[in-house]
Amino acid sequence: MGAIGDRWALLIMRDLLLGIRRYDDLRQSSGVTNATLSDRLKLLTENGLVERRQYQTRPERFEYQPTEKGRDLNLLMQALVQIGDQWNLSSLEGPPLDFIDRRTGHGVKLMTVDRETSEPVERDQLGVRPGRGADALMTWRLSRGPERADALVIRSDRSQDAGPPPVPDDHSSASNP
Repeated sequence: MGAIGDRWALLIMRDLLLGIRRYDDLRQSSGVTNATLSDRLKLLTENGLVERRQYQTRPERFEYQPTEKGRDLNLLMQALVQIGDQWNLSSLEGPPLDFIDRRTGHGVKLMTVDRETSEPVERDQLGVRPGRGADALMTWRLSRGPERADALVIRSDRSQDAGPPPVPDDHSSASNP
């Protein structure tokens, strides 16, 4: 989340992943102001999600393209679209996007599977626990959930009575989304 920034950057990434490349088109599609668009494109470029390429010299004009790292955000976009389609909060007649396998033309969807067996994992069976890279703050966050058997978080042996560790100054840290 630190690499993306905020909702404007997420909307800009959405448009870039859909193939929009030019500044004016990005501005028109997202409705973002010039200052915000420039700032977010700079942030996304600095974080390695977007590459800026000059396509005209007089006047200088640039297009923006997702990097390989940025294209991995397609998973996030697909997940958000899938959730939106499931709940249809906008009361649409059908999904506005259809993710497909380009080889077959068949629709695709994301699903959670067991890493070892590749068997599907139902949403109510999904849990979370600290990973190898979890810092003290992430471990503390995971310790705050309810103590029910069906809770999302699978707790470690750490006490819930301890307060949160100090928040790191680097707000772009992957462990501090």
